[in-house]
Parts: sequence; C-alpha cells; structure tokens
Amino acid sequence: MYDWIVDHKIPLGSWAKTLVDLLNVHAQTLFDVISLVIGSGINGLTAVLLWFPPLVLVGLFAVGAYLLHRSWALALFTLLALLLVANLGYWQATLETLSLVICSTLVSVVIGIPVGIAAAHRPWLYASLRPILDLMQTIPTFVYLIPTLVLFGLGTVPGLISTVVFSLPAPIRLTHLGLSSVPIQLYEAGKAFGATKRQLLFKVELPYAFPTIMAGVTQCIMLSLSMVVIAALVGADGLGKPVVRALNTVNIAMGFEAGAAIVVLAIVLDRVCKVPSRTRRA
Repeated sequence: MYDWIVDHKIPLGSWAKTLVDLLNVHAQTLFDVISLVIGSGINGLTAVLLWFPPLVLVGLFAVGAYLLHRSWALALFTLLALLLVANLGYWQATLETLSLVICSTLVSVVIGIPVGIAAAHRPWLYASLRPILDLMQTIPTFVYLIPTLVLFGLGTVPGLISTVVFSLPAPIRLTHLGLSSVPIQLYEAGKAFGATKRQLLFKVELPYAFPTIMAGVTQCIMLSLSMVVIAALVGADGLGKPVVRALNTVNIAMGFEAGAAIVVLAIVLDRVCKVPSRTRRA
C-alpha cells in the first residue's frame, strides 16, 4: 500500500512550475510594469529620505514622535536611537530598509483592511480566507521567494512582494477581529438613529475598531522588518545586506551592529505607531 502511494505521487511541484512558466511567458510584460512601478516608488522614497541631512531627518523623526504621542521620553528615545544608528554607520541602509517597510506596509494595509472589513461582514468569506491566511504565514518564505524571483527578477521588488505575502494576514485578521468585537448594543443604537450601512461602518464600527486595526498595522510593520534579511538574499538593499555579508564572512562585529540597527528601528517604529489603549485614554 505504501509503495502504491509513493509510486502515484501527486505532481504539486510540476503544477506549480507549469503555472509559473505560463505566467513568465504570457504575462511577463505585466510583471515588468509592476516591477518598474514598485521599484521606482521604493527608489523615489529612498531618494527623498536621503535628500535630507541626517541630523535634520533625525530631528524631524523625534519631533514627529512627540507630536503623535505628546511624550518627551519617546521623542528623546527616538533621537538617541537614530543617532546610535548613524554612529554605527548604517544610516543609508536604515533609510533603505525604512522605505521597503513603508511601501510593503502601505500595500498590505491598502489590501488588508478592505478585505478584513468585507470578511467581518461576510462570515463565509472569512471562513474561506482563513486557510489561505494560515498558509501565507506558515509556508517557508523561501518557497514563494523562488517564483517571485523568477517573475520579477533580482532586486527590491521580489523582496517587497514576499514581504507583502508574509505580512498581509496581520491587517486582515485584526481588522476582522476589531469589527467583529463591536458591541451589538452600539451597533443597534446606530441603527435606531437611522444610520445607513455606510454611516455605521465609518461612524460606529471603524472608530471602535481603530485601536485593533492599528495593532494590525504595527504587527504588519514588525513582520515586514523581520523579512529584511530574507529580502536581502534576492538583492534588496537595506540592513539585510550587511547581515548576509557578515554571515558569509563570519564577521561577528558587522553582524551584531547591523542586527542592533534593525532592533533599534523596530523598537522606534513600534513605539511611534502604537495607539494608546482605551482605558489609558479614558
């Protein structure tokens, strides 16, 4: 029986290769356009960030952190953390990583939040999406890195596509969770005042679910940062490159410093993007 099962192997790998080959032959122009648009967007954002003098940009980030949270401690921490990154010599690589994270998070949010809203109002849709979301987060990243590399070529674009695939489930799941947790009494009160479905969504459901949705955005940012090293393996610029270079040359100092820069950037983004809880705001 076991020999029969082994001899009649399901050709999943062959089917996947055939699909990628078909896309590569018949839709290569589309993938070239996507690659050009995404690559230009990331490179343009990086160029804008690099245009500012480092100390000026560090000051702007610190001021922005204070304006968002009205916390001098957070502003001072942001200032010192980014000065540490600049002192280690990874300022340009940090901005390249930041551009990749911003673009991948933006794409994930633009796709994920509307899908999460639709899934919250249609239970059958979320039931259909759940195994796909589980697959996107559990399948090894190198598996879908191969077809993206074949379709989009070497560079930043396959790294961004792989990052989006890995981080997209977070905004979908947490948007669904936030909207599903809206109290029925609040929803019924809105209906009693004659609110339409659109008004209920934008004036009742989304404001209540906003902290949960922002938690999904923050988690999306962290997941994007965790893909920095993976993206560097396919040619993406940023802090992943020195980590890969340090791994290949067994350079402990370079690996530790680049890893410290990634950690510092992750902490700053997490603190700046975090929304205070309702109990704290109350």
